[in-house]
Amino acid sequence: MLRLGLMGCGVVASYGHVPAIARTAGCKLVSIFEPDSARLIDAKDRYKVEKGFTDPNLFFQSGIDAVIVTSPAPAHLENVTMAARYGKPVLCEKPLAMNEAESLQMIEIMERANLPLYVGFTYRFSPVAMEIKRLVSEGAIGKARSLRLIYLWDCHGKFDCRTGSTKPNPGRHGRMIEGGPMVDCGVHQIDLARWWLGSEVKRTVGTGAWVDEHEAPDHVYLHLDHDSGAHTMVEMSYSYGHTSKDQRCHFVYELIGTDGLIRYDRQARIFELVNHQGTKHLTWTEEKNFDGMYTEFVRALQTGQPGNMPTGRDGLAATRLARVATEDMMRGRVASA
Repeated sequence: MLRLGLMGCGVVASYGHVPAIARTAGCKLVSIFEPDSARLIDAKDRYKVEKGFTDPNLFFQSGIDAVIVTSPAPAHLENVTMAARYGKPVLCEKPLAMNEAESLQMIEIMERANLPLYVGFTYRFSPVAMEIKRLVSEGAIGKARSLRLIYLWDCHGKFDCRTGSTKPNPGRHGRMIEGGPMVDCGVHQIDLARWWLGSEVKRTVGTGAWVDEHEAPDHVYLHLDHDSGAHTMVEMSYSYGHTSKDQRCHFVYELIGTDGLIRYDRQARIFELVNHQGTKHLTWTEEKNFDGMYTEFVRALQTGQPGNMPTGRDGLAATRLARVATEDMMRGRVASA
């Protein structure tokens, strides 16, 4: 039984990581670290965990085998550095760090310590994403040539509620300040494209729209040319009805190959393979899967092989592509103003 320690007790830990750990065979949450003493007391009670610490050294000495980092991004470098010092493997939420230099530092620290560093790209582990990976690998649509990965939503709205309030929604505002939709959510789609195709990106072109007033664009189009000759278009939005009373969302995967296509539409609950043999209706599921990630995480630690777990370098690649493109868009907007 792998004894896991959790660093950071925020939203993603509460709705994603902690419930998934409880449902996953072969691991158990035994210790948590939270620098805010009031939040620590609350988290220990909610998570039913006996050990909790505001001192990170005591946390790392509490009998844990591996660390889950769900603290805010500015703390990731320090968290991972301490994990390496204490010889603990890490599963870290995205983004790895605040910038590329810090991400590289984290990766190199863990590599020097001969410890695995994995990234929480939960989209990989949806049964839908796994099935797409299998179908592409087996040539079910011939050679994949064109990918369209679309996620349009409002990031919970511009305002704090949908009842006429003009108070800004701090969650959406914070994500926009940190880089906007491509840096925050688009990294999942970028990672999927690289993983499904097994091909690196050699060239990127991005363009954005400013529906809102932030420095970063809130509706972004990113084009990726892969070494394999395939092309991916990722479209991400945090402004899709962001001031509307009624919420709307649009989430689609389309992979077009030399012999057919794969289509997934979350809202329409469609998942199908269309090729020369006809149309095959596949099992529809949601696009995220924390449980699947933890099952694979346990397997990776037990075998010493990453398998489908996204590595630190996968995290760096996706974040680099998203951030460089977004920064290019912002500079281009200033230059043309």
